[in-house]
Amino acid sequence: MLFDQLKRREFVTLLGGATAWPLAARAQQPDRMQRIGVLIAVEAQDDAIAQARLAGFKEGLEKLGWKEGRNVRIDARFAAGDHSRIQSYAAELARLKPDVTLAQTSVAVTALLRESPSLPLVFVQINDPVDSGFVASLARPGGNITGFTPAESSMGAKMLEILKDVAPHISHVTVLLSLNQVPTVMAWRVIEAAAPTVAIHAVAADIHEPADIKRALETCANQPGGGLIVLASIPTIVHRKVIFELALRHSLPAVYTYSFHAREGGLVSYGVELVEQYRQAASYVDRILKGTKPGDLPVQQPTKFELVINLRTAKELGLRINRDYLLLADEVIE
Repeated sequence: MLFDQLKRREFVTLLGGATAWPLAARAQQPDRMQRIGVLIAVEAQDDAIAQARLAGFKEGLEKLGWKEGRNVRIDARFAAGDHSRIQSYAAELARLKPDVTLAQTSVAVTALLRESPSLPLVFVQINDPVDSGFVASLARPGGNITGFTPAESSMGAKMLEILKDVAPHISHVTVLLSLNQVPTVMAWRVIEAAAPTVAIHAVAADIHEPADIKRALETCANQPGGGLIVLASIPTIVHRKVIFELALRHSLPAVYTYSFHAREGGLVSYGVELVEQYRQAASYVDRILKGTKPGDLPVQQPTKFELVINLRTAKELGLRINRDYLLLADEVIE
């Protein structure tokens, strides 16, 4: 009889513990659904690259316990490189008052700050947030902003070196950039300073529309030993297929910033894998949702850069890339 009473007590205790545990777990959850804004400035919603990055961001959040529709709502806007749409979506997101917003590029950050200076922001794809005036320093951003940089200005010299390696005959380089984006201007200055050391004459071409690309590449093709460096900006990403097509038509070797450039038809790219940075950005969003101030989180710089070479494009351009150099590449597209 005593044994049966003890067993019943154990059963009640276990049942009580099993009932109490989920209640305690629920008590630790936020008492309201958290809201995350996302402003993708460059790509359209149906762009596979943008969707892959957003998926990476959501995967990162899920690993940290944030499930869309359960304890977090994600309001994503895709501006497809349209500046008026960027500003309109920034105003829309500001009205929604998200707990934190993920912002792609300096243009998106500027638009969001204009609408709501106190909005907590995590940025991606901004090369020089200090020179752009968004943070006080990389180690101590201050304010309401922090994030992840895909590169730094000094990479411009590396891109010049890579172009010379894959196309040794190059003597004239046109750098496609947007002069209204501070990070690309900083990278251009590095390229301009480094060009004479490798016997290259470099010029900058300010790109906004496909017509600008057409003029710049025609001018470059009229120079002996012409080549291209395509710095990442909204116009050069939005109109990248125009650049691929015209670079082939004019037999211009080109080096690009991101791996998707080479995978889609560019000759060579050197830069970070952006999907992974979007996953990492989820860790900062998680910490901000849990109470950390953005300004207390240091800006993260990349530690790995990928060299991707498209051999199909090289063959179309009539280039023979040294086998030893191909072995250095992280990815070779046959």
